[in-house]
Amino acid sequence: MKTIFLAGVAGIALASAAAAQDLKFPVGEGGFNWDSYNQFAEAHDLSGETLTVFGPWLSADQELFESMLAYFEEATGADVQYTGSDGFETQIRIDTEAGSAPNVAVFPQPGLARDLASLGYLEPMPEGTGDWVAENYAAGQSWVDLATFEGPEGEEDLYGFFYKADVKSLVWYVPENFEDAGYEVPQSMEELKALTEQMVEEGETPWCVGLGSGGATGWPATDWVEDMMLRTQPPEVYDQWVSNEMPFDAPEVVAAIEEFGYFIEGDRVAGGRDAVASTDFRDSPKGLFDSPPQCYMHRQASFIPTFFPEGTEVGLDADFFYFPAYEEKDLGQPVLGAGTMFGITKASDAADVFMQWLQTPIAHEIWMAQRGFLTPLTTVNTEVFGDPTLKKMNDILLDATTFRFDGSDLMPGGVGAGSFWTGMVDYAGGEDAQSVASEIQDSWDALK
Repeated sequence: MKTIFLAGVAGIALASAAAAQDLKFPVGEGGFNWDSYNQFAEAHDLSGETLTVFGPWLSADQELFESMLAYFEEATGADVQYTGSDGFETQIRIDTEAGSAPNVAVFPQPGLARDLASLGYLEPMPEGTGDWVAENYAAGQSWVDLATFEGPEGEEDLYGFFYKADVKSLVWYVPENFEDAGYEVPQSMEELKALTEQMVEEGETPWCVGLGSGGATGWPATDWVEDMMLRTQPPEVYDQWVSNEMPFDAPEVVAAIEEFGYFIEGDRVAGGRDAVASTDFRDSPKGLFDSPPQCYMHRQASFIPTFFPEGTEVGLDADFFYFPAYEEKDLGQPVLGAGTMFGITKASDAADVFMQWLQTPIAHEIWMAQRGFLTPLTTVNTEVFGDPTLKKMNDILLDATTFRFDGSDLMPGGVGAGSFWTGMVDYAGGEDAQSVASEIQDSWDALK
């Protein structure tokens, strides 16, 4: 079966058995939750069975994922064959339609999984999975809702299990700059805006913002708007917006766009508002590191240190804080982010057992102890994080009362990766929010 769904695809890594590598951390040593491993191993025997997994992870990410899979193999005796591809989204459609799907698919975002579920190409999660997620994940119901789709008959069911998350609701700053100026990290949106005003009054520039990204110019502003929707409206309103049950030009959305506008108005942003759209997002945080600083804060996701000056040490030379919520609106601590979702594309006992494996702390801790992994699972020992920066990000995730996926990724491509991007560029350039929102809604209507 493996050779069928691999045939003729460029950019695919050869399937490999995780067991071929040694266990990264000796069982029983360190602060890992080895009890969860031992109990799982005692309860499951998959000797002689093969589990095929297909996903987007290649190179370093594939090695990290397989280091976790090795423990599943050791615990159960199963033979796990993982295949990674940079053409995953196209290939999984081909494989499922051809009846040659792997047992488990790893979806980078839930939109594609939703499509496959509606066509009958995804199996519902084992019974009780949704209750477990709701009880054991921070903002658990949010994760259940994100993986609940309509099946081919229109019935709703849980079709996915989220594993490995990303956080976008972060503000980056240079601690030394804050200390020199006597600034404190704000704990609420009210405090953040007050700090912004204080900086301007003192002749400083609070924010660096850049929307430039070649053919994808505008996308950083969509994250801003999504974060502001979660900070001004209940999560169900965010969901109605993302699904277009509520039109894009509704007052709630226009207000969120204008909330973003506050941060790029006048002296609040480096270069002034006119420079926002033309500044490349990769260059925009560099003003944090100028002497004197060209700006003091930069809102961006967890990946942005990649574009900091060479040698920058996160936690020392640069740090981050949670992009805070309005205290007066009493909407808890919403977090915007993303995550990978596992779905069963070819039912088997091994696939069901693997979904149970993902519920063990050890399945998360093995990757946590290395790099590039965040989890909303509340039962993990966060002391095993190999990177203190990731631990701090994970604390934000674990403190979340609401988690929502990047909205533009859930919208139709022509909107989320089209008119929403260009509309934000037009807005930064001076067009009013109502007009921009109406134009985006018109583009959405044209796709229906």
